[in-house]
Amino acid sequence: MKKKKLTVVLCILAALIALAAWLIYRQFHIYSAEDFGFEDIKSPNDADGDGIDDYTDMVEGARAYIATDPEYKSVYYAGGYPTDGYGVCTDVIWQAFRAAGYSLKDMVDADIAERPDDYFKDGERADPNIDFRRCRNLLVFFREHATELTTSTDNPEDWMPGDIVLYDGHIAICSDKRNARGLPYIIHHGNPIENAVEADQLTTTYGGEIVGHFRFCP
Repeated sequence: MKKKKLTVVLCILAALIALAAWLIYRQFHIYSAEDFGFEDIKSPNDADGDGIDDYTDMVEGARAYIATDPEYKSVYYAGGYPTDGYGVCTDVIWQAFRAAGYSLKDMVDADIAERPDDYFKDGERADPNIDFRRCRNLLVFFREHATELTTSTDNPEDWMPGDIVLYDGHIAICSDKRNARGLPYIIHHGNPIENAVEADQLTTTYGGEIVGHFRFCP
């Protein structure tokens, strides 16, 4: 009788261990769109002519940038571009665009010149040394020059690699890696503690309140 009870207990323990292992696997395993029965969208454009679509170039460009391990610090630079290994969240975005063959700085500067009142209020003036590195300006730019998509994360298929995500005072780009729900990781330069990462943080970054979701297709 005791042997039978011991066997039952051991079976229950084994089942619990297996369940725990499965839950841990689901939590930390990196998925792809194919695991959920759909495909990642590819851009119809290849701006730099390298044979790779824009969205893939953007993701790889963002990934290559954070691999340089930039230190988080907000610095003003003559000419606009960081030159000393420091960076902020917006630097991930222009680096991603540069990798695809676009100058986000030039595009933002041109848009500001064409419609400054949409960007600046109360006597503010354009400053090409910093305008393209400000989240508030990028929100204005993408609302005009990209497709604005849902901010709901209920359907993972609404979120694709290369999509731009804006929070209140923060910006990120979606990765091709996905979590157990099918939602993409984001590539971003988070804060002085975490620095630049590719992580499962779409719904947790800055409280998870997404204020803009865009797909760029000129």
